[in-house]
Order: sequence, then structure tokens, then C-alpha cells
Amino acid sequence: RKGRDAFLNGTFATVFYDCMFGLSVAMLFAYLFMWHKHFDVHMTILFILVPITNLSYCWLQRSTSLGEALIAKKISYFGGCFLFLALTLLVFSLCRIHLKRWMRLALIGLGVAVFLGALSTGYAPLFYKTMEYAVENGIVRLHYEYGLLHNAYYVMVGLYFALDIGAMIYSWIKKKETSRTTLKLLFFPVGMCVVIFFVIRPVFPAVEWITAGYNFCMFINLFISHRLCLYDITETAADSLVENGSTGIVSFDKHLRFLGSNRTAKVLLPALAQAKVDRPLTDISDLQTVESWLEDHRKGNGKEPPHLGKDGRIYRVDIGPLIDGKRERGYQMRLTDDTENIRTIADLNDNIIELNDRFILAMASMVESRDNSTGGHIRRTSDGVRILTEELKKEEPDVFTDAFCRNLIKAAPMHDLGKIAVDDAILRKPGRFTPEEFEQMKKHAPEGARIVRTVLEGVESASFRQVAERMAHYHHERWDGSGYPDGLKGEEIPLEARVMAVADVYDALVSKRVYKEKMSFGQADELISSSFGTQFDPALASAYAAAKEKLEDYYRTVDGPSGS
Repeated sequence: RKGRDAFLNGTFATVFYDCMFGLSVAMLFAYLFMWHKHFDVHMTILFILVPITNLSYCWLQRSTSLGEALIAKKISYFGGCFLFLALTLLVFSLCRIHLKRWMRLALIGLGVAVFLGALSTGYAPLFYKTMEYAVENGIVRLHYEYGLLHNAYYVMVGLYFALDIGAMIYSWIKKKETSRTTLKLLFFPVGMCVVIFFVIRPVFPAVEWITAGYNFCMFINLFISHRLCLYDITETAADSLVENGSTGIVSFDKHLRFLGSNRTAKVLLPALAQAKVDRPLTDISDLQTVESWLEDHRKGNGKEPPHLGKDGRIYRVDIGPLIDGKRERGYQMRLTDDTENIRTIADLNDNIIELNDRFILAMASMVESRDNSTGGHIRRTSDGVRILTEELKKEEPDVFTDAFCRNLIKAAPMHDLGKIAVDDAILRKPGRFTPEEFEQMKKHAPEGARIVRTVLEGVESASFRQVAERMAHYHHERWDGSGYPDGLKGEEIPLEARVMAVADVYDALVSKRVYKEKMSFGQADELISSSFGTQFDPALASAYAAAKEKLEDYYRTVDGPSGS
């Protein structure tokens, strides 16, 4: 009967340890199947150590001598020392409690010291003073007398459990960003290990029930692992950006060597499909533009993010540091579809520009309404500039480009904005100005330039602002230098102001003013034609001659004063 009981007990112990080892290996493979590179390293260590520790108990049960049993026991202490340490560090990590470096080193140092003590078994009486091998009722037993370091082992395990429970309680109370589900799940394996280690093992010593506690710990941590990345917004967002195909991502090291890219980036930058990892950009054809983007980023010249056009879409190119942990290892370029934003901004800009144009025209009309002598002058001079530029464009298309002509015509209504600063008594005077009054009137030219600059700043393009400002400032200058406000001569006068001067004077001649009657087209043409080389730029004479009939036709049909 004793033999049968011994066989049954021994068989039970062997099967128990084999089952615990088998389950731990199965859960290790399950963990590896769901493993993610962002999983906490302590979680991985725990899943590796449990099968090793459970295997040591299988070995111990099958041992036939003290030497074999000692090897198995030392391996079990390897798991016992570092498995509980890994669990503690994992608890702190999941509870989002940062341990200072010296604290981590102290905990690791304690585990190493105790394990080294366990390794001294058989050589020095530090961990066990004495040890004896026996098989009792079919179960392998080691009878021993504890040494000083073994007591330290119990203190260490007790400290780890105390830290685990304290961290969970603190995190539950203070850490709102910590998942309550994770905390609840953590409590069960920690609590189970405490109960088994300090209560069940001494009371039911038939087998090492702590192996079941280790497996239970693995089982719960599988659930935690399954949810772990869901709580890490940084990583889930990064993975989503990479996988959903809407954002191209390319990485380079600090020497601008290509490190890798996702599929979207290869579609947007086809040259990447042929690029080899670790090759510098200078060796990769068709990526010179990318190299210039990176160089601009390195120099920190403050340029706006560049854009890349592809298949009718517009992609914004953002370049930032490539972060590995807490270290900056290179550069990461992100290509994000910005088409809708660009279109929205373009629409907004068009609306703003349209509103600004209307505002400026309203200002010009307001100025004109204060001037008794220039009714309709804004509209007529603008059309006059348009008619002249049509002929000038035929003669000198390289100078009078489409963009320059558009700016000339659009800026023409602003040329007299400075009159808003002229006193009503002068502006509305029904007669010729005195010399003093004329000096006051002259100020409208530089004042108009200042107003145009202020109104258009940040709204219109730099090229248009320049044309409008110069036109307002210098349209009363004369080719021979006798004009105002600065007495510029010849080509010192900006071209746009020279064109404006012809249209402005032509309208003044053929329109009725309070101080004069309108002049006939013939008289106006004779006076204008004779003024090229003195008042007007002689290079504009042929274009004026070509436009003369169109100007006369326009002034015959336009509302308001006209020539005859």
C-alpha cells in the first residue's frame, strides 16, 4: 500500500509539474503570437522566466541525486529572484509610476545579490547551512537548514509584494490616466502569489503550488497584453498613421542616409521604391528635392513647410526629429494630404482679396465723392490703363507680362487714395489752387503710397503691393524731372507710374472739370503726343498711338463727361 501511495503521489507531482510547465509554454507562445514591439519589456521577461522556473520543478521531481536536485533548485531561484522583480517593475510601469534610476538599480542589485547567494549552495553555508536529498512518498524532497541569505530572500519577496500592492493602491487613488481595468487585473495575480507564497506553501507542502501562481499570473497578463497598446495613444496613433495608407512616412539618419519608408511614401515618391537602406540621398536619383527639404530643415531657415503635388492632390511635407526612446537619431518626413486645406485657404484668400478690393474701391469712391472735379475719374482711368496695356503687351510681351498687366489694371483705381488726407477746403475748391494749396495737394501722392502699403500688407502679393504703391506715389512725376513729389527723371520713374500718368492726364484733358471745359479728342491727342519725351516716357508713344482710337471710342460711350 505504501508503494502504491508513493507511486500515486509521485505520479501526481510529476504530472502536476509537467502540466504547469506545458501551460506556461502554451501561454508563452500565445504571448509571442500577440506580441507587439511596444509591449513593456518586463512583461516579456515575465513570460520567459515562468516556463524556465516551472521547468526547474519538473527537473527537481525527476532528479535522482543531490547534485541534480541542487541544479534544479538553483534554476528555480533564478526564476524566484528575477520573476518577482520583473512583476514589480511591470506593476510600476502599468501604474504609470516612474521609478528613478537608482531605485531600479537598487531593486535589481537586491535580486542579483540574493540569487548569487542561492548559487553558493553546496559551496558555502550562506543560503542553506545544510541540505539533504530524499524521496518521501514518491515526491523528491530537499531537507535543509536556512542560512542568512535565505532569510534575505523572504525579505526581498515580501518587499516586492509590498511595493506592488502599494503602487496599485496609489495609482488607483492618484493616477486618473491609469486604466482601472488594468489595475483590477493586476491585483489578482499579485494577490494570488502572495497567498500561495506565504500561506498555501507552508500549509500544503505536497507540491510547489507557486508554479500554479506563476501560471495564473501569465494568464491574467495575457488579458492585460491584449489591451496594453489600446491605452498608449502615442503608439496606437503612430501605428494607425503608418497602416491606414493616408500618410507617407520616410526616415533618414543624421547623415541623411535613407532608413526606410511606408508604402504610401513610395507611391508619392517613386524613387524610394529603388532606394537602398543606409545609402545617402546624394546617391539616390530623383530625390534631390527631398534632399533640399532636409537641408532647409537642418539649417532652420524658418521656411513654410513645402508641398508636393501628385495626381491632382497636394501633400504637405513636414520634417521632424526621428526619436528612438528619448534620443534623437535622425529625421522623419511625413507627407500628409493637404488638398482640402489648400483649397479652403485659397477660397478664403480669394474672398479676402475680393473683400479687400471692394474696400479699396469703396475708399477710392469715397475720395472721389469729396472731389468736385473728378466724377467717374477712377473708372475711366482704370479702363484707360487697360486699353494702353493691351497695346503695350503686343509691343513688349516680355516686359508687359499677363501678371504685370493684371496688376497694373487692378492697381489703377488706387492711384489717388492719398486725397483722403487732403483738406476738404482744398479738395472741393471750385477753381484753381494757389501755390500754397497746390503744395498741400502734392502730398496726396506719398500719402496714397502709405495708405496702399498699409491696406494691402499681408493680404495681397508682394508684386501687386509694389505696383500699387509705386503707381500711387509716382504717377505725377514727369519724364523731364519737373514732376512731384520727388522730382524723379526718366527711367527713375517706375514703369507702372509712367503708364498711369498717360491715362490720368488723358482723362483730365477730355473730361470737364470745375476749373475748365472738356477738350476735344483732337486737341487732347495733339497735347499728349507732343508731351512724349518731356512729360511722358517716349517709349510709350507708339502704344498710345495704337490705342488712341480705342480710347476715343471708349470716351464716346462711357457714362459721365466725355470728349467730342
